[in-house]
Amino acid sequence: MAMKSKPGEEFGSTVQAESRLLLAGQWRKGDGPVLDVLDKFYCAPFAQLNTASPDQVREAVAAADAAFRKGAPKSYERGEVLDRAAELIQSRTDLLVETMQAEAGFTASDASGEVRRCIQTLKLSAEEARRLKGDIIPLEGAPGQAGRFAFTIRLPLGVVAAITPFNSPLNTVAHKLGPAFAAGNAVVLKPSSSTPFTAALLCQTLMDAGMPEGFLSLVHGGGKVAQSLLAQEAISFFAFTGSTEVGRSIQKIAGLRRSQMELGSIAFTILCGDADLDRALPKVVSAGYRKAGQVCTSIQILLVHESLMDEVERRMTELVAELPYGDPREDGMVVGPLISEDEAQRVESWVREAVSSGARQLAGGERRGAVLQPVLLTDVTSEMNVGCREVFGPVVCLSSFSGLDEAIARVNATPYGLATGVFTNELDSAFSYARRLRVGGIHINETSSSRVDMMPYGGSKDSGFGREGPHYAIREMSEERIVTITA
Repeated sequence: MAMKSKPGEEFGSTVQAESRLLLAGQWRKGDGPVLDVLDKFYCAPFAQLNTASPDQVREAVAAADAAFRKGAPKSYERGEVLDRAAELIQSRTDLLVETMQAEAGFTASDASGEVRRCIQTLKLSAEEARRLKGDIIPLEGAPGQAGRFAFTIRLPLGVVAAITPFNSPLNTVAHKLGPAFAAGNAVVLKPSSSTPFTAALLCQTLMDAGMPEGFLSLVHGGGKVAQSLLAQEAISFFAFTGSTEVGRSIQKIAGLRRSQMELGSIAFTILCGDADLDRALPKVVSAGYRKAGQVCTSIQILLVHESLMDEVERRMTELVAELPYGDPREDGMVVGPLISEDEAQRVESWVREAVSSGARQLAGGERRGAVLQPVLLTDVTSEMNVGCREVFGPVVCLSSFSGLDEAIARVNATPYGLATGVFTNELDSAFSYARRLRVGGIHINETSSSRVDMMPYGGSKDSGFGREGPHYAIREMSEERIVTITA
């Protein structure tokens, strides 16, 4: 990989996105500190960001609360707004891709995937808005209840605070905003200050699609802005994606207010003895290294049946060594930079620590700036950082197992439980994994990172609770009310 020097006038020149706050339907300058936003490949500022003061956070929440109390648009109208937003996102694909290449370091493939999935998430949210419903309760089935009729209705909670990460700056934001508005809530969004402009473009698109004033606010900033949000009692629900440590802090302050937490992970994928390697290995490579491994479900540990270990080691080494890495703007690039040079240095140090403790490095490891050449390790133990902590970088570790019980025990021994992939054609084994693995999602003949946006998505244990996916998120972001009528 050759590290290019920073271009002059062309550097970041075509990325145009709103750097201000969205308060009560108006774009306004933030009163908080001004932050530099870095181009993640060049590790140099390409724009500045206005952040929110505590007073502006309070103003955003107050505007959201007032808008909600005034009344949300009807369900079909909310669906129309979300459908229009999906169409506008499609028309703004090039701008969104270019923005994510700069501020997130995504390759064209990763950025385009974000756009495609965002469109689907908004469309799914629109559909769910139009069919939000309750249930009929057969009270006459209970003694002494003859002539009594009952049904449930679903109602919005009020103000939702959405706090979103850098590694999915478009689609994860859509997974918070779309279902929240579909349920009739008002939303205050705080995106990652590392990738703020993609979120701002989505907010502008929703406003252009007819989002009513006050139902969407955008506040930029770091931990202090998040703390200001947590202090606002008018917020009824917190939707958070990020680290387990921060999730614990948010939940402690949130108290009895509802929340959805999508937190850390050590994601496994298991290759059983009968796995079809021609089918599995390309999926494994994609799931391990897309977005430079910065996905909660990126394969960190590939458990390989001992009968396949030699072949998998040989073939994976060849596949990983061939992955193009470097400038995310170059055609055909697969692995771009991490979110910062500090993060790249951290991952590099973990790899070096593992090798010094006995792991074998089969491929990769060169670092230039924030770009780390895709790494493949084997002979990793659970005492090494790469074996017991979330790497969140382009590193996959191979580890062998001899039987089903050993593989299940290895996955369940971690404090996390987000998703696991299993490649097998044996039904008994597949169902055993499905019942016994303590994770939120089991994907048979797919990898741990095979999420589809309509499915319920979330974890167990230290990976959090609650579910994304518009149908399921709307249930999280609304409350059920029973209505009975006695004839």
